Amino acid sequence: MKKSVSDIIYKCPVRDVAGDTSTNVDALFFDSREVAPGSLFFAVKGQLSDGHLFINQAIENGAVAVICEKMPNQLHQNVTYIRVENAAYSLALAAANFYEHPSQKLKLVGVTGTNGKTTIATLLHQLFTDNGFKVGLLSTIENKIGQNILSASHTTPDSLSLNKLLSEMVSQGCDYAFIEVSSHAIDQFRVAGLRFAGGIFSNLTHDHLDYHGSFQAYRDTKKSFFDWLPATAFALINLDDKNGRFMVQNTKAKICTYSLQYESDYRAKVLENTFEGLLLLVNGEEVSTRLAGAFNAYNLLAIYGAARQLGLSEIETLEGLSMLRSASGRFDLVYHPSGITGIVDYAHTPDALLNVLKTIDQVRTHNERLITVAGAGGDRDTSKRPEMARIAATYSNKLLLTSDNPRTEAPEKIIADMRKGVEPAHFNRVLAITDRKEAIRTAVALANKGDIILVAGKGHEKYQEINKVKYPFDDLEVLKEALNQRLV
Repeated sequence: MKKSVSDIIYKCPVRDVAGDTSTNVDALFFDSREVAPGSLFFAVKGQLSDGHLFINQAIENGAVAVICEKMPNQLHQNVTYIRVENAAYSLALAAANFYEHPSQKLKLVGVTGTNGKTTIATLLHQLFTDNGFKVGLLSTIENKIGQNILSASHTTPDSLSLNKLLSEMVSQGCDYAFIEVSSHAIDQFRVAGLRFAGGIFSNLTHDHLDYHGSFQAYRDTKKSFFDWLPATAFALINLDDKNGRFMVQNTKAKICTYSLQYESDYRAKVLENTFEGLLLLVNGEEVSTRLAGAFNAYNLLAIYGAARQLGLSEIETLEGLSMLRSASGRFDLVYHPSGITGIVDYAHTPDALLNVLKTIDQVRTHNERLITVAGAGGDRDTSKRPEMARIAATYSNKLLLTSDNPRTEAPEKIIADMRKGVEPAHFNRVLAITDRKEAIRTAVALANKGDIILVAGKGHEKYQEINKVKYPFDDLEVLKEALNQRLV
C-alpha cells in the first residue's frame, strides 16, 4: 500500500514543511528500530523516550519522510520533514488516513470506565456473534476478528496497530467492533481520528493516579472521549455513578442511560443473586443470566442498552443475555469435592475488589469462612494499596497478602504498603507470603469444608512480571492444582 505524504497528513495540524510532500511511502512507524526503506517515521515523545532522538537512526534505516514537533538542526537531502503540533495526535490521524478510515466502514463501539470494560466489550462480542454477525474485539484479554484470536498486550493498542486491526476486520467482513478505551489511550491520542458509533461509560473509581496525577485529571481524560463522539453516535452512561452525567455534559452524541437505582432508559432489578448467576428484571422482563453479582447487573445492563441502540430487538437481546458466559478471569468458579469453592477474579482496584467481596458476602451463608489472596502491582499507583488491604481484611476471615506483578519493586515493600491499610482489629486475620504460588497453596491448606477462597488481582493473566521478566503463571491453574492435591 503506497500513499503520498500529503494524503497521509490530511487534516494533521501542520506547522512547517521541508521537502516534497508528494513523496510516496508504503509504511508508517514510530519505532526507529522497525523502520523499513520507503517509510514515514513519527518522532513521538513518550514517557520513557523521545522519538526526536532517533530521527537519524530512522533515516539510516530507510525513512524517506519524518513527522516531528521540532525540526532537526541538520536536514537530510531527499528526506521530507513535516513539523506538527503534536506527533502522537498526528500519528493517529495519519494512521486512519493510511488505512483508509476503517472505523467508518463498520460500527465501532468504545467502552470506558474504571471497571467492567473487558466484560462489557467481550460479552457484546459474544452477543452479536451469537446473533449471526461477524464481529471484532479489542480488549485487555484478547483481540478477535470473528472467532480468530490475536494476542493483546495493551488495553487499547497504539493508533497504528489499532487502525491496522480495524482494517483487517473490515477486509474480513466484520459488521461491528467493540473496543476497550483506556484513559492512557485517550490521553495519548490512540483513538483520535476514529469514528465511533457509540460510547459506553461503566463507572469511575480510584485508578491510574500514578499516571494522571489526580482523580480530576483521570476523570477529565475519560470525559474527553465522550466530547469527541459525533452526533450520529450514542453515549450510554451509568446513571448510578455520580460521574455519569458529567461524562456527557459536552457530548454531541445521543445520551442514553442505564441504572439499578434511578429511572433510566434501561433499568434492572436484581431478583436473585447466586454464585451461578443473576435473575434480573430488565425493563419489565425477567431474564436469567450466568453472571453473578450486582456489579455484573450493571455490566449486563450496559450490554443490553448498547445492543438495543445498535438495532437488536428486545427478544434477541434478552435471549442473548441469558446465554452469555463471563469473560476469562472474571469471577471464575472452581468447585472441589470437599465443598470448597474457589473464585479467581481480575479485581485489582479498590472498587473492583469491593464489588467481588460484596458479591461473595451477599451469597455466602456466613457459616463458612472466606479466605482471600490478594496483592498489588509494582511500579503503579501506590495510594490504592492500603485501601485494597483494608477492604479485603474487612470482608475476609483470613487475608493472605502476596505478590501480584511486582515488576521492578520489591514485593516486600508492596506488601508493607498494603499492611498500612489494615485496621488493628483485623491484624490477626492477615498473613504475608511473598511467593504467590505458595500463598494460594496456603489458602487451600487453611480451608475447611464449605469455605470460599478468593484469588484476586490477576484473573486472565498467564504470567507474573518480576524485574522486567514475565514468568508463566496462571491463578486459575495454580488454584486448581492446589485443590486437586488436597485430600477430600
